[in-house]
Parts: sequence; C-alpha cells; structure tokens
Amino acid sequence: MSKNIPDMNDTIAAIATAIGPGGIGIVRLSGPQSVTIAEQVFLPTAGKKALPFKSHKVYHGHIQHKKNVIDEVLLTVMRAPKSYTCEDVVEISSHGGLMAVKAVLELVLGLGARLAQPGEFTKRAFLNGRIDLVQAEAVLDIIQAKTQSSLRVSTHQLKGELTVELEKIREDLLGAYVRLEALVNFPEDGIEDRGRNEIAAHLAHAKANIDALLAASEQGRLLREGVKVVLCGRPNVGKSSLLNVLLKQPRAIVSDVAGTTRDTIEESAQIRGIPVQLIDTAGILSPRDTIEEEAVKRSHIHMQSADLVLLTFAASEKLTDEDFKITRSLEGQNILVVVNKSDLPAVLADEDIRRILPGRKIIRVSASQKIAIAELEAAIEANVLHGQNVDTTNILLTNTRHIEALKDAQQDIAGSQEFLRDNLSLEFISENLKEALAALDRITGRDIDADLLESIFSVFCIGK
Repeated sequence: MSKNIPDMNDTIAAIATAIGPGGIGIVRLSGPQSVTIAEQVFLPTAGKKALPFKSHKVYHGHIQHKKNVIDEVLLTVMRAPKSYTCEDVVEISSHGGLMAVKAVLELVLGLGARLAQPGEFTKRAFLNGRIDLVQAEAVLDIIQAKTQSSLRVSTHQLKGELTVELEKIREDLLGAYVRLEALVNFPEDGIEDRGRNEIAAHLAHAKANIDALLAASEQGRLLREGVKVVLCGRPNVGKSSLLNVLLKQPRAIVSDVAGTTRDTIEESAQIRGIPVQLIDTAGILSPRDTIEEEAVKRSHIHMQSADLVLLTFAASEKLTDEDFKITRSLEGQNILVVVNKSDLPAVLADEDIRRILPGRKIIRVSASQKIAIAELEAAIEANVLHGQNVDTTNILLTNTRHIEALKDAQQDIAGSQEFLRDNLSLEFISENLKEALAALDRITGRDIDADLLESIFSVFCIGK
C-alpha cells in the first residue's frame, strides 16, 4: 500500500461538523467495523429490538461508556454500497459543543477506529468509484463557495456535467486513436486517405469542444478564486467611505481628518456575484513615523499585485502633486478611475483626469450619499470579466488543475492535426494522442499519481 493512500480496510472516524457551540454535532464513521463499533457504544431507546441496525434508518438513544451516559443522540446507519463512501457508514448526531462531540469521537477511536485524514471520506468515495475526481473536487468547491454564482457552478460539476463533456472529448480521441492504430497495423490499399479524413474529423471535433470549455475558463476561475481590488489615492478623497459602501457595512473608520487610515484594511465581499478581496490602502505619501513607513510599503505591494486598482480622486478638489505622484506609481496597472464626492460642487473635470490618464474609464460616485454605486459595481464586473457575461447555467471550468490539463490536451491535438496536414507518418500522431488522453484522464482521475491525489485531498477538512 502506498504511504499516500491509507489502508482501505481501516474504519475511519472524524467530527463532521464545525467545532464549537451549535444545535448539533456529528461524528461520522466509515469502514467495515463502523456498525460493530456503533453497537458497542449505542444504547437504543427501544432496547434490544432496535438491533441489528437496518440501513438508512435513524435511531434514538444514548452513547454510553462503561454504563456512564455520554450524551443523548440520534444514530443513522447507511450500509454499503448505498452510502457516501460506498462503505458501511454510521453518523452519530449529538448535542453541539466541544466536549460532547469530542467525547463521542474519543470513544469510537478507542474501540478500533482511527482518525480520518483530511478529505478521506471523499477520497474513499472516489477510490470506491462512487464519484470521479472532478466531482470530488466539486465537493470542496461547494464547501468553500463564496458566492451564489460559484456555488451554482460547483453544483453543476458535482452532478457530473463537466465529466460528461470530458467523456465526449475522450470518445473522439479514442475514435481517432483506434482508427489510426488500424491503419498502422492493418494497412489496406485504397483506404488510407479515407482513414486520415476520419481521424481529422475526430480531432477537429475534440479540439472544438476543448476550445469551447477553455473559452470561458478565465471567468470560471474568477468565480472560484476571486479578484484583488485595491483602493488607492491621496488622503481624504473618501477611500474608506468607498470601501464601506462596497462592503455594505462600516468596516473602516471614516473621518474628515486626512490620514485616518494608517494601515491597509482587507475584507472579502461579493460584487455582482464575483468574490472580491477589497483592500483600502493608506493614503500617505510622506510618512511621519515608522508605522506610516510600513503602511506605505504595504500599500505599494498591494497596488503592484492588484487585479484592479480603483484610483480615487475627490470631485470637489483639483489635482495635486500627490495625485500625479500616485498616478505615476501605477504605470502598467489595470486602473478604473473613481471620482468620489460627486454630491459636492464639481471642481475636478473629466478632461483634467484624461490629460494624465488617457483612455481610462471614469466613474463619478458619492460614497456618502450612495450615488452611482451600482454603476461602479457594474464597471468593476465588466473590467474583471472583460465585458463578457458569465452564464452559470452552463459548464464553467473553475479549477486551475483542470484548465492546465485541458490546455495540454489542446496542444497535443493541435500537434496531431499539424502532423496529419503535413502527411507525416501516423506513428507521430499516435504519441500525441496518447498524451492528450492522459491529460484528460488526469482530470477525472482515471490515471493519477498517488502524490497528486494526496495533494488534492489534503486541503479538505478532516470530517469530509
């Protein structure tokens, strides 16, 4: 047995709910001894008549150890193969809180179960053939979903919709490979041209499907990973007010005193369905002490790594040397110009801004009066999605591992097409097709390295 794949004959256990006060806490067991262990610790209210446990039934009773009652619980039994892991599974639902759930877990571990590794329940579901690797990763994506849009995309993948599309591509590649092998091993006069045409048709169809999946992959990645949006500008232009209104909560201190924000403030939000990390930077250009020096340094680091910079000016004030200096420091960055305080008498004209930032989109808002905030959110969405609409009812690639593997397959297919057009020997095409198939199989888990498998599941929580 590989050191990275634990013994599947073990019975594993873990707390499946969040640790802390709550209405319920669940200890989950999976493996051949799950029911036997449950029988040793569970005293059903109905007495002996409740035993043996029937599958997919819920029993009321108590967990006890040496005649001492630990907690009143509900016990659910799901026998193999009709369970999440395709093994015997038992879930013990006790009262929420640290001590009761921990006591139940320690008890079942003492009776022969071992503590599950991160993601091991889902890993067993994969290894036992209940789900493929795409669906397993979708489980984690659902747990970590930050927006309704990313949740919908992950749910589609859990249902196997991406897998269906990948199987169509695989069938085309297999069709090309089988036809190619027939021509190589059983050459017949007069059919090679027709065979090459059939191979070309399979390759073209497979590549078209891959191209379609990759076309929206950037939008899918953004829905999963989010974007980093940095607010910058000189002091007292209203960056903190803008942060608060985009967050829809008073996170940053707002004051008429310039330089109130002396450090970066980082918060997560969603803007029109896109997960966003919003960062309010300190508007200090001439630091007065070591704290402000560090704040300036952090501000510059965030601005350089931002996906989008909201360069903020005040409508009620002319441009200053500080504005020019900040603008020069953002050369090469993706910038959206925000003119705040538009509820005050206008002093700063769009033409003034375009002289130093030609071609940039300008949005006039009032954070204090919440004027044109929806327009700003729409501009942020259009900027990060490059003006394209995201249809979460369709299949979207969100996982970087999937995207990279499909790009590898795309490149291998393109190489095969080139060899075919150049009328080269079919053996050259055969190797490319093998590589393309291997790339697809890495996505679904048909052919996956044990170390990569361990890496994927290591980021899951232990109870999942």
